[in-house]
Order: sequence, then C-alpha cells, then structure tokens
Amino acid sequence: MSVALLWVVSPCDVSNGTSFMESVREGNRFFDSSRHRNLVSNERINRGGGKQTNNGRKFSVRSAILATPSGERTMTSEQMVYDVVLRQAALVKRQLRSTNELEVKPDIPIPGSLGLLSEAYDRCGEVCAEYAKTFNLGTMLMTPERRRAIWAIYVWCRRTDELVDGPNASYITPAALDRWENRLEDVFNGRPFDMLDGALSDTVSNFPVDIQPFRDMIEGMRMDLRKSRYKNFDELYLYCYYVAGTVGLMSVPIMGIAPESKATTESVYNAALALGIANQLTNILRDVGEDARRGRVYLPQDELAQAGLSDEDIFAGRVTDKWRIFMKKQIHRARKFFDEAEKGVTELSSASRFPVWASLVLYRKILDEIEDNDYNNFTKRAYVSKSKKLIALPIAYAKSLVPPTKTVSLQR
Repeated sequence: MSVALLWVVSPCDVSNGTSFMESVREGNRFFDSSRHRNLVSNERINRGGGKQTNNGRKFSVRSAILATPSGERTMTSEQMVYDVVLRQAALVKRQLRSTNELEVKPDIPIPGSLGLLSEAYDRCGEVCAEYAKTFNLGTMLMTPERRRAIWAIYVWCRRTDELVDGPNASYITPAALDRWENRLEDVFNGRPFDMLDGALSDTVSNFPVDIQPFRDMIEGMRMDLRKSRYKNFDELYLYCYYVAGTVGLMSVPIMGIAPESKATTESVYNAALALGIANQLTNILRDVGEDARRGRVYLPQDELAQAGLSDEDIFAGRVTDKWRIFMKKQIHRARKFFDEAEKGVTELSSASRFPVWASLVLYRKILDEIEDNDYNNFTKRAYVSKSKKLIALPIAYAKSLVPPTKTVSLQR
C-alpha cells in the first residue's frame, strides 16, 4: 500500500512504471569525509551493508476508550497518536520566535564539497518534479528555504515507501528496515550516508523537525510486512497515521504557521494529521481491487461483517448493493477527515497554503470519482482527469488567499 506523501501526494498517482529508486541512482552519491562515491544506497540497505487537554478539538470520527477482556480501559490508537501531535506542537512552540516565524539557519557545508549540498537539494527537486508535478508546482510559491526542505522530506518519504512497495520489496526484511532506521538516526545526528540523506540532514538542522514521525513511518512499513488485515477502524487508523499522518507532522514545521493565526499550534498539527489520514483512507478506497490482487484488504473487518460482506466478496470483485452501502459509509468517513483538515490549511503561512490546498482539493475529488464509477473500485481506478485538475487548481489558489481566522476556531 503506497503512502500518501507530503500531506497528500501519493506515489500511486505519479508512478509511470519506472522505479523511483532507479530514477535517483544517477545522482545518489555517498558522503565520505573527503570524497563521494557513486553507489546505490538502497542496495546496501537491502543486502545488509551500511550502518547498523489541550486546545485542539479531536475529530468526531474518533472512537473513545477501548475496554480489554478483563474490563480494563485503554487508550485508542487515535488518543495515542494525539500524544505525538502534542509533542510535535510543543517542539515547534519552543523554537518559534515571538513573530511565529521559524529561524532558518544558513547552509551547513558538507566536508569535501562546498557545492554538494546545493546539488543534493537540486536532485530532490528533480525527483519531486518528476513524481509529484502538481504539488511541486505549488511549492514554487514557497520561500527557497522552505521549498528545498519540503523536497528533502518528500524524497525521504518516497525512498521509505519504496522499500516495501517498490521493485525490491520482496527482498526487504524487518532487519533491513532496522538498518534504515539506524541510518535515519545518523541523518538526524548530522552523519548523512548519501547525497539525498545530506539534504534531509541539513533540513532537520535548520527547522524544528522531530525524528519521531520519521520513526513512525518506518513502523508503518513494518506493519506492511507482517499485517494484511485490520480488524477494526482503530487498527486501521494507527496504520494510516504511521504511513501518512506522519507526513503532516513532518511538514508543518517547514510550511510554517502564519504569524497572524490565532489558532493553537496543536490544532494546526491536528489538522495536518487529519489530512494525512484522509489521504490514506482515500488511497485505500481507490485501491481496493489492486490491493486484493496482492492478497491485502485494508478495510475494517468488523465493518465489512456488519455490512454482510467478507474478504471473499472483495476478492470476487462484486459490486452489489451491500458494497455500495458499505462504500458510502467509508467515503463519508474520509470526507470528515478532509473537513477537519481544511480548518488547518488556512492557518499555514501564506506562501505554503497553495500546494497544500491544491493537493487537498485534487485528492478529495478521487472520492467523487469512486462514486461516479458506481463504487466499482475493483476493476476501475478512480483518478482526476487533467481537465478537472485545470478547473480545480484556480479554486485551490483562491482558497490559499483566504487569511487565517481572526478568532481561535480550532478547539479541541
């Protein structure tokens, strides 16, 4: 299951049949103390080489407290994830200036080549332009520092997704993901392994980006290795957070919150999380047939049973009245998350709103396409045509011009 990247961009939407890792090999060089070598970073990961409450309203779609068989009450996945949201928001608040503008430090030269860091960012930009054209277009309105940082995060997320969803996925083991996580630790400690890692290492040194969402995304890749069914929405929600909600938490420190915004930092993070969840739920509903052919069902098993459906119905690809009713409820839930997300986009810095609005508007339209296909997501892939994109983009731009609310409206 491909993840939704950078609040919304999905690899499934931009794949042209060519492996992402193949596309970056030409510019993927490892950093040495005084030189760099042309090697393929993913190869060493695969083969075992390399270095071993508050003020933001929760969503109405949340469940509350879970009860164990012994009667004990435990937190739901959504409540556990919200704890991460609070930690990320607290980190940013500690490092914000009184004007709410992030301090961007100058580039840190990489030993051995003063121009290599700039080249690394340029390569990240090329990858973003190739695989996320609409989003990349929107980033052109951002400041150069924020734009390059978003590119670096996008590329890391794509590389992580490719580990379990790319051409070499069958060779990936939990140990390989452990090595990838160790490499992530090195990136955050200023020890990049290759050129693209170098761009991310520079980014996290310049912005208040925490490592936890990155670790959590890797945990989502681990779930894909061991899990192909989700018994209820609480389980599915945690998966969606790991593989997509994390991207929102990574991105907010880069996007920046408008100085004039009256919303709490926690509420903006909460909206970013909601957008990631909404995008991944949309991915899941769009890709039901594709995932079924891989033996995977990313739908709540208990809700399928309540609708009188089973995995067998999905594998058979039958569009029945029961399926249509089930899909209507799933789409309704995804839209509620989009609604929650919209409240936070307006609170972002003015230069950062358009790429997020463009992605949100276009991704939400995929749900409309599923409906237009009479809920046949078994053999028909829902996508937004170029003509509809051209109509939607001016709408997204107009939305991006709306200033933040004058009152604190994002309450928990």
